[in-house]
Amino acid sequence: MKPDPEPVSPKEGKTYALKAILVVDDDQQLASALQWILADENYLVDVAYDGDEALLKVKAHDYDAVICDLKMPQLRGDEFYLKAKEIRPPLEDRFIFITGYATDPAVRHFLIEQEVKFLVKPFPIPGLISCLRELLG
Repeated sequence: MKPDPEPVSPKEGKTYALKAILVVDDDQQLASALQWILADENYLVDVAYDGDEALLKVKAHDYDAVICDLKMPQLRGDEFYLKAKEIRPPLEDRFIFITGYATDPAVRHFLIEQEVKFLVKPFPIPGLISCLRELLG
């Protein structure tokens, strides 16, 4: 499945107070799948495939939450987080990190030190949706 570079809107015919979500992951298949799954849950979803692209999007748009991989080439998820919260301070408490490296000491240190929400890959989709709903209140 080829990722959709444009934000995906929720289902037609339903009215909701839309929440804008940015998904950041260098795994394009996973990012695309999350984009469609979250749009189906009536979120407005945008995607970035690396931290640099995500940073440009955060500068240009307001997001209600960010779902972000930690291990990415170029600008890593932890580096992106630190820069994003400088640009848009309300995002500081609006990140959910996804990682397959939760046992890596550097990753663990970051997650604990920053006190951020995270899910370990592979994660159940209902778990992500529940975490996102909790984050957004």
